[in-house]
Amino acid sequence: MPSSQETLIARGLSAAAAAQRLAADGPNQLPPPRRTPAWRLLAGQLTHLFAVMLWVAAALALAADLAPLAAAIVVIIVLNGVFAFAQEYRADRAAERLRDLLPARVQVIRDGQVTSVDSAGLVRDDLVLLSAGDRVSADLRLVAVHGLAVDESMLTGESVPVRPAAGGDVFAGTYVVQGEAEAVVTGVAGDTRLAGIQSLTESADRPPSPLTLELHRLIRIIAMIAVAVGVTLAAVSLVLGLGFTEALLFGVGVTVALVPEGLLPTVTLSLARGAQRMAHGNALVRRLDAVETLGATTYVCTDKTGTLTMNQMEVLDVWTPQGTVAMYGDGYDPVGSAEGDPTAIAAAARAVSAALACVRGRAVSLEGRWVAEGDPMEVALDVLARRLGVPALDPGTISHRVTFTSETRYSAAVADGDTIVLGAPDALLPYCRVDGGPDATAAVERLAGRGHRVLAVAEAKGVLVQHGRLELRPDALELLAVFGLEDPPRTDVHEALTTCRQAGVRIAVVTGDHAATAAVIAREVGLLGSRGIVVTGNELPADDEQLGELLDRDDGVVVARVTPADKLRIARALRARGHVVAMTGDGVNDAPALREADVGVAMGASGSDVARAAADLVLLDDHFASIVTAIRLGRATFSNVRRFLTYHLTDNVAELTPFAVWALSGGSIPLAIGVLQVLALDIGTDMLPALGLGVEPPGRRTLDGPARHRRIVDRALLVRAFGILGPVEALLAMAAFLIVLTGHGWQLGAEPTSAGLAIASGTAFAVIGLAQLANAFACRSERSTVFEIPPARNRALIVAVLAELVLLAVFLGVPQLSALLGGDWPSYQGWLFAGAAAIVLLLTDTTAKLLRRRMTRHP
Repeated sequence: MPSSQETLIARGLSAAAAAQRLAADGPNQLPPPRRTPAWRLLAGQLTHLFAVMLWVAAALALAADLAPLAAAIVVIIVLNGVFAFAQEYRADRAAERLRDLLPARVQVIRDGQVTSVDSAGLVRDDLVLLSAGDRVSADLRLVAVHGLAVDESMLTGESVPVRPAAGGDVFAGTYVVQGEAEAVVTGVAGDTRLAGIQSLTESADRPPSPLTLELHRLIRIIAMIAVAVGVTLAAVSLVLGLGFTEALLFGVGVTVALVPEGLLPTVTLSLARGAQRMAHGNALVRRLDAVETLGATTYVCTDKTGTLTMNQMEVLDVWTPQGTVAMYGDGYDPVGSAEGDPTAIAAAARAVSAALACVRGRAVSLEGRWVAEGDPMEVALDVLARRLGVPALDPGTISHRVTFTSETRYSAAVADGDTIVLGAPDALLPYCRVDGGPDATAAVERLAGRGHRVLAVAEAKGVLVQHGRLELRPDALELLAVFGLEDPPRTDVHEALTTCRQAGVRIAVVTGDHAATAAVIAREVGLLGSRGIVVTGNELPADDEQLGELLDRDDGVVVARVTPADKLRIARALRARGHVVAMTGDGVNDAPALREADVGVAMGASGSDVARAAADLVLLDDHFASIVTAIRLGRATFSNVRRFLTYHLTDNVAELTPFAVWALSGGSIPLAIGVLQVLALDIGTDMLPALGLGVEPPGRRTLDGPARHRRIVDRALLVRAFGILGPVEALLAMAAFLIVLTGHGWQLGAEPTSAGLAIASGTAFAVIGLAQLANAFACRSERSTVFEIPPARNRALIVAVLAELVLLAVFLGVPQLSALLGGDWPSYQGWLFAGAAAIVLLLTDTTAKLLRRRMTRHP
């Protein structure tokens, strides 16, 4: 007679007992990681290199008895620091909210029934079911194991999986890479081994992403130029008779004014916003720089089941050696009927009764609706058994299990002393003693030709499982049945595939299913065209170059019966041909291919925890259309980053030019704007419009044609900022300054009057300010002119521009502030110059875009 402890283990906890323990011990959640305090983040923004340079400048100004200047510099430091801090803080909080969206479910036995609970709901003594791909969510004591292998590298650093035996322990944070197990929870939350080493995990810094490195490189280049300009101008100031302190102050101020230190946090926030938009479209980005890569995707390798199809399986046909049975029902509702010869129906019932030994999924009633609990294919067999009146299997009759792997493509169990094998027909038929002759093979082809997923079940008398492995030999099995399962295509996949083709993104179905099944579904959804190809994994060329050439076609590709090694080779071969590859995967063995691809895409609803941990993007709904949405938003975010980069760099050219002209003329031409005016322009014209450009919504043409740019900063961006917009803005500002100054009696080499210089400087300031606001609208698109884009589509930018107009008026119109900055309110002619400059910049941008279009159409 079993002991009470054995009974508890077999049935698991009761739901009431689990609820009591959860209330007493709290949720199974690690203590939240220690956040960097907000004050420390803010302090970091006020003490980085460029901020320190400004603090030095403020101290020098104070020492030189220039208290107003010192105060102004401090205000600039604080405003810039608060802005950068706000960007970084919001991006970090956005990333935390995204992480909370990732589902974490665990299968447990409670009240003798298999059920799925949130990992936070695990309690001590819960009976947990583990299978390949699961993340272990608590410390566990193993009760029974079936070929179990666990990756403990997160805890030990050892990459070779361990194979614990019954009675051994597995720990939270590790991954099941092979096999199955039943285990009892021994530690949750802060009592786990993982919690004990959490501080080590928190201290490890993630290496910077390629995007971050590229932006740091850009900022370093600009900073080097700014330092060189600052040193040069300081030296020129000394030669022209300025005191050492004033010259040093001037050089430091120019250097810091020209460095776009707020650029990186602005980019980070834009990527975080893009990631949030993707999450609303059921695509969870696990790394922010993947947003950029998604926008450049040119080839998608997608699974079939659940991605192109509904992943709601139902057995419609059962072939047996005695005949074929047609099944009728509605989804997972166990009420249904069978049509066929009575002997065939009896054979089908015997076959599905045997198959139940290899499955754990089942249909459950939830709020009056039947839903799947577990693998949908296994649930379909459970529903079939109920429709045929087959009683539930007693778990106590099972003595051995062999889990499904992508290499063997079958699972097995020993029940009542006999071995049952369930898997792909072509994996089982070679070992079947009675395979129905050509009828079985014909049945498989017929069912697959209808687009059905095909599954075979076979039986052997006696135990064929040795040391956790199934020992098969020819004629060892008796074929019982072949099941034909329908998994209907998703209704909107056809539209998503059409959009992909318009965007120049090529697509391949890469699946473990039968080739005929995959081909039917691919044609039905419009993926496989007349010139598309269908190949199996064993037909792929051994040479990677030939493999890439075979798959690189625009009319669709189906690669069936693939192994994880095949997926890895496919990703490498396509990348070698210059493609940016997105690869989907859901199994534990898909992790290498997900890491090899430019963008690894895991399934959030049905995928394994191992695959999700290796992926860059997790589809919360397992839907192919969500990939297309993510590509669209990725392109939009990528474009937004390029927009405000162009905007920032254009401003730098206009701000640097007056200093270069002053130095090159040996002081003969006065400074059009001063250091404080440059800093005021950075606040008054860069901050809010840059944020407005960062939230520009995707346009109708976002997915028209291939991605035009592979890098954030490329030749086209630099030419536009440094070769067109920047020089035009600088030329207009200097022209307005010199015209107004000349109108006040100044001649080259002469000393200007203070009043004339102040008005001319204010005019130059207004020209750059208004031109930059016009530039914000010009930067909304790299191809469309400002007259072709509805202004109301980006209301944030309109609000930002209006706010900056108010700031510009304050900088020039408040006497104390304008006197501190060094420029007076312009005359009406000066405002005309400023307004004309904005119009000229827009016309120049429009002309450049139209010429570029014409050159593109007529090379």
